[in-house]
Amino acid sequence: MAKKTKKPNQKMQKWIEARKRHHLSHAQVHMARELGMNPAKLGKIDNHKQQPWKLPLPQFIEELYFKRFGKTSPEAVLSIEERCRLKAAKKEERRAARLRAVDSATTREAPLR
Repeated sequence: MAKKTKKPNQKMQKWIEARKRHHLSHAQVHMARELGMNPAKLGKIDNHKQQPWKLPLPQFIEELYFKRFGKTSPEAVLSIEERCRLKAAKKEERRAARLRAVDSATTREAPLR
């Protein structure tokens, strides 16, 4: 039976939509998130070809990232979907460990007869 994949939360869903709408790569989305950008406001920053003085959004994000962090790209780039998958797996692992700890604690406390 195939495992049902869970949709990313609303915050991550906005980044996925922004990536598609503005034609950004996974690395550029990662950079924008590290810079603290708001996915809803990326349209204001984007060049709509009516403002020749503005850089296109992908190059603008890369330039800001270089200015702030001094490197051209992040070391480990994960897509939003992969990041959500890893977060869900970690949460499930913690949940299972917590259940095992509670189970072992209840068996230790049980009186012997």
